[in-house]
Amino acid sequence: MIWPKFRNWFEERYDIAELKKLAKSKLVPRHRYDFLYYTGGTTLFLFILQFITGMVLTFYYIPHVDYAYESIIEIVTKINLGWFFRSFHHWGAQLCIVFVFIHLFGTLLVKAYRKPREIIWVTGFFLLVISIFFGLSGYLMLWDERAFAAVRVATGGAGNLPVVGSFIKIFLRGGTDVTGETLIRFYAFHVAILPVLSLLLIGVHVLLVQYHGMSVPVFVENKQKAGEPFFPNVFYKDMMIWLMVLGVVATLAVFLPPEIGNKANSLAPPPEGIKPEWYFLFMMETLELFPGTIYCFNGETIAIICVTIGIIFFFLIPFLDRKSNRGEKNPLFTIIALIYLIYFVAMTIIGFST
Repeated sequence: MIWPKFRNWFEERYDIAELKKLAKSKLVPRHRYDFLYYTGGTTLFLFILQFITGMVLTFYYIPHVDYAYESIIEIVTKINLGWFFRSFHHWGAQLCIVFVFIHLFGTLLVKAYRKPREIIWVTGFFLLVISIFFGLSGYLMLWDERAFAAVRVATGGAGNLPVVGSFIKIFLRGGTDVTGETLIRFYAFHVAILPVLSLLLIGVHVLLVQYHGMSVPVFVENKQKAGEPFFPNVFYKDMMIWLMVLGVVATLAVFLPPEIGNKANSLAPPPEGIKPEWYFLFMMETLELFPGTIYCFNGETIAIICVTIGIIFFFLIPFLDRKSNRGEKNPLFTIIALIYLIYFVAMTIIGFST
């Protein structure tokens, strides 16, 4: 048998017993919020699925303004299971962003960011940013009219930031407008730069979680039950959740394949009723709350500055919440986190319904 021979060969070179002992000695804290631990593992699993399906699609995609749209059509209509891999990649990306959101907000609500785990929060935050940019860059690669218009609006909005806005817009677009140069840049981001950055951040994130251990909420620190062994108890639960997520993504891929619009045309007006991806809807609705001009200042610029300040504040919460760092209860930042969450969900729902 091949497997016993390979196992013997492997065990002669590596101490498997020590690895098993380490896995069994690792304890996962038990409390009423311990279900949040599984969101991190699920996010990692979805990242892995995205890398696999993305590599398959890369074999057939042509990142050129004249052939990008046609290559997508060919993947969907002519390549064996091409439609499934594209649909799976699409829905995997949506769920990946959802679980990064859930994991990050869960970390915020139970204050798992407190000392000495601030860097774990930082890497998680930047993984959320990268996940969103993964979605935006992948969206443009379709090169249909909806994707073209959405990226033009998104990069144009970034251009409204004071001082650095013009630089960011030109850097992302590769010029003053969305063109074939933009497609090439977004392709480079999507298949090279962002994967490398995400692998580095995931590696640091997982390493620090192993080093510091899993955090226990302040308000249950003295009430938690005895820890549960990671292997096999938690490991098998992770596997069960991963299988269920795999089934959900596959089901969505089969029954709700993403639409493909008309090919992008820079000279044509944007299609009616166009909306950005769901994770940008809160931004769009926020912009609509501001009038065109506020005391001689551009209303959209002020709105983007406000959103940017809010995001920076969100990022800095672990460094501002000093009471939690001392192990004291501090409901203030929990309330702020809930306000952020309610606002985001409400604006997203409004964006969908209008």
